[in-house]
Amino acid sequence: MLTEHPRITTPITADLVRGALDLERTEHGLLPHRLPARARAQCDDGQLAMAESQPSGVRLVFRTRATAVELDTLPTKRVYQGAPPRPDGLYDLLVDGRPAGQGRVAGGNTLLIDMAAGTAEKRPGPPGTVRFDGLPDGVKDVEIWLPHNETTELLALRTDAPVEPLPAGSRRVWLHHGSSISHGSDAASPTTTWPALAASLGGVDLVNLGLGGGALLDPFTARALRDTPADLISVKIGINVVNADLMRLRAFGPAVHGFLDTIREGHPTVPLLVVSPVLCPIHEDTPGPSAPDFDGLAEGRLRFRATGDPAERAAGKLTLGVIREELRRLVERRAADDPHLHHLDGRELYGEADSAELPLPDELHPDAATHRRIGERFAALAFAPGGPFGAEGA
Repeated sequence: MLTEHPRITTPITADLVRGALDLERTEHGLLPHRLPARARAQCDDGQLAMAESQPSGVRLVFRTRATAVELDTLPTKRVYQGAPPRPDGLYDLLVDGRPAGQGRVAGGNTLLIDMAAGTAEKRPGPPGTVRFDGLPDGVKDVEIWLPHNETTELLALRTDAPVEPLPAGSRRVWLHHGSSISHGSDAASPTTTWPALAASLGGVDLVNLGLGGGALLDPFTARALRDTPADLISVKIGINVVNADLMRLRAFGPAVHGFLDTIREGHPTVPLLVVSPVLCPIHEDTPGPSAPDFDGLAEGRLRFRATGDPAERAAGKLTLGVIREELRRLVERRAADDPHLHHLDGRELYGEADSAELPLPDELHPDAATHRRIGERFAALAFAPGGPFGAEGA
């Protein structure tokens, strides 16, 4: 507890929160959202609602002399029917940009998910507190990164010295959209998802619209990207379209064009990078949908399989191979009139050699080591001199 000095409670307001597009006032506090209210009102899909409320890339940022910080939150934890309990989400503390601690919040609401039945039941629980003590004395910039995979309502911020919002800096803002891999999937912590790692290496401020199961070329997501201030934008397209078996080739190309057209309405000259899927062996040549294999669920192992038939490609069913070629062709055509549009083959981030060394544990999602590799590769390709996000192009 904060006992050496009087505790100061600072209201949690928008100027202390980075990485969220909306803050909803609840009966308990503030709930960060990564899609705006208008977008949320246009889709009642439970998976999307869960994903966009999980605050991947969202952090509290402030300047203070405090040596101790407490944050009260009300998390919502996922519990899968028949599976062992998941670990509590991690909070990462950065001081002047450097890792300075981690913590967890016990308790909270639970969302009981029955994957076999396709149902989810929310059960209420108590709030909790994450504490960080022993911070260095003196004025410093503090960031508390919220759990990337755990819906988190913000209730109270207490410190042993006053807090003030961090002044706007000179770093460029990178706005990224993608699937659960961009959301963070099985990364070790919120600052070690591949986009967070790449942002740190690239020296930019991240706004992460990676949405687990939600990178589906939805028009409301395109409008959110269009309306969000940004200096750099990337969109990673493909895996969710395949594993949801959402559309055929005839619809896919025009949908991508429309998605990019909408982004360009708000950001006509911002560097825009289209990233095709990383390697995923089960869907390279086999269409979706993906289906869970529950055989190992009781031991905490869940794997996925592709249920489509490769012969269905002739009828326009999509595979990752088909999508990569379509994205390459589409971006090449558009770039003739859009010099700020770029393309990156996702296999440059994670390809066949990487799959042999670091296979996807559940056949779909990268583990912590692979997140680090993808983040480092993306930074080296995108933020290096001559890259699409190179500083000289700012």
